[in-house]
Amino acid sequence: MKKNLVLLGSFALVCSSSAQTKDSIPQKVQAIVADKFPAARVLNLSYEYNGGYKYSSNVKGGVITRGKVESLHQAGGNLNVNFLNRRSWTLGTSLGYQYTSFNVQESDLSTQPQKMRKQDFHYHYESLNFSYFSKLFGKMVIYSASFMTDGSDKGIERMRGILTGTWVLKATRDVQMTIGLLGFIDPAAIIPVVPTFTYKQQYRDGWMIDVLLPKGAYVRKAMLRNGRLSLGADLSTTTFYLNDFWGSDKVYTFSQMEINSGLTYEHNLGRSFIATLKSGMKNIPRSRIFEKSERQNNYVWEASADPSFYVNVGLSFNPFAKKRR
Repeated sequence: MKKNLVLLGSFALVCSSSAQTKDSIPQKVQAIVADKFPAARVLNLSYEYNGGYKYSSNVKGGVITRGKVESLHQAGGNLNVNFLNRRSWTLGTSLGYQYTSFNVQESDLSTQPQKMRKQDFHYHYESLNFSYFSKLFGKMVIYSASFMTDGSDKGIERMRGILTGTWVLKATRDVQMTIGLLGFIDPAAIIPVVPTFTYKQQYRDGWMIDVLLPKGAYVRKAMLRNGRLSLGADLSTTTFYLNDFWGSDKVYTFSQMEINSGLTYEHNLGRSFIATLKSGMKNIPRSRIFEKSERQNNYVWEASADPSFYVNVGLSFNPFAKKRR
């Protein structure tokens, strides 16, 4: 969800300006990507450390356990490239990888044995993305379709699709606003269709409101010469596959919803590089394990966790930035 909503919001702002000029849409796409702090970036690398948190879990209809994640480390990156650009459509790909490692101390409430486990997981995804640009009532509309696969170090585990439609309501230098729908062709999706809304307004002295729902919302402030400080929250997920869960020969999916709130500082390093530092509190409303071919509601394990502190550092590369000015 995170990747597709970011790209969706970026394309919406791009195409709104295209509707008022004779320039091609792909040229406008590059113009937005070439912004000092673009929403969609070609290459992203990140590392996150979580200080640990307590949690309680239960097997559906079974034993309740309590434990603690002593430490959690995540590292990964993603690549977003359009390889075909035409006046009314684009075709591209997105590739991503995430490595997750954590130490868990867990006990069964009936016997109280202490178990310390270290686990490592590899998760990757690939998608082919098509976007078509049109007009509705004189305003730009963007339709997009993505065919996605994801999996573990064992190989590809699932295939699914995403369909989006975005209507650009307003696009001026200071205000951009869109509405849309995001649909999932995925049996594991809890909600098959999600409404989307983006609103971005720039004020004097470098202040900005940046809303991308259901992804997140931020208040931003330009500072120094090439920096930007943001305060807000965003929604993300941690996903990976379990191939030997409880000794079963079935493949299970671990899906964890996360709300990250706090401060983000970005600094444009020049030569197309952007450094990012994020820190704050992570809330985990829900973690579930379910068979990969089943809906999340048919889970076999569920957990809730206490809030925890996190810090995330990242580096982005944007070759289109060289074309700015």
